[in-house]
Amino acid sequence: MNKPTINVTPLIDVLLVLLIIFMVVSPLKPSAFKAKIPHEPQPSAGVNIDTLVVLVGSDGSLSLNGETGLGPIADPSRLIDRLSQVFQARKENLVRAQNESPMKAFDSPDGIERTVFIKAPRNLPYGEVAQVVDAVKIGGAAPISLQIDQLE
Repeated sequence: MNKPTINVTPLIDVLLVLLIIFMVVSPLKPSAFKAKIPHEPQPSAGVNIDTLVVLVGSDGSLSLNGETGLGPIADPSRLIDRLSQVFQARKENLVRAQNESPMKAFDSPDGIERTVFIKAPRNLPYGEVAQVVDAVKIGGAAPISLQIDQLE
């Protein structure tokens, strides 16, 4: 009686076909990795006059572009009212947002520039910064950014 033998030829054929498929489908390894490194900021670049910065003092007081007396963090109603006034004045004076804005999803329907930066000391608790962010949102700002350069 003959011993049974396994015919491996069809198995090798299937494996070679799979190998060819994976070689064609798999992406090629990149030969170089190109990265763009940020440049040093230009010292002569001025601040945009449409920039709104909410400054949180170390004592918890709020100010908008140097305008003080807008209340504490616990009661930001004067800041909300002032931001609403600024945005209403921009709407009346047609201070338009830049057309080349990378944040097009946040652009307001009326096209008014509503970007606000919040600058707070590093030792301020996160909850208080969140309260300021909420107040600025209520005032009508979008997008809201945290200013990280030149912090106290």
